[in-house]
Amino acid sequence: MNRPDEIWSLDSLEGQLAFMEAVLFVSKDPIAPERFFDFFSFTDIRQLEQLLDGLEKSLRERHRGLQLQRAGGGLQLVTRADIHDGLKEFFTIKSSSRLSLAALESLAIVSYRQPTTIAEISDMRGVNSTGAVKTLLQKKLIKITGRKKVPGRPAMYGTTKQFLLYFGLNDLSELPSLEELTEMFEEKEQPSLFTM
Repeated sequence: MNRPDEIWSLDSLEGQLAFMEAVLFVSKDPIAPERFFDFFSFTDIRQLEQLLDGLEKSLRERHRGLQLQRAGGGLQLVTRADIHDGLKEFFTIKSSSRLSLAALESLAIVSYRQPTTIAEISDMRGVNSTGAVKTLLQKKLIKITGRKKVPGRPAMYGTTKQFLLYFGLNDLSELPSLEELTEMFEEKEQPSLFTM
């Protein structure tokens, strides 16, 4: 693979920052930090951390429209949250990508109980959840992870990488604890979906 050493020096911090920004800009998927570590032939993780800090600082100090996000186990450039309303207005984006309450409830159950079946989701919600699960599958927020070893062998569902990206999570350990969620629901005097 030809590296663009002739254009600028990848040995300089500025060259590495420019290259990393370009890679993240053109990539539709998050890039694993290890790829940059290997590409730049770093020998110490602090070199990568310095580079990431430099990119975040550069974007922030220059008041750029992008920011570095760590999600889905990787790095990506995303638009700053404070300009989303302006972008929606500019592109006349409709908020049709919002999830219904039924879909959110079902997604919460899948994310905390995975792998789980539609019957288990429906049982916890107290209503048929087939439609909500289909919506989540279409949006690629959940996927079939296998079949339960019971009569009928129902499909079991789990969250996807797209789920992590949608909610800006690095991994499932960043989800609020069940205790935190239960407290939030109890404050609103609603029954909790998360009681064990």
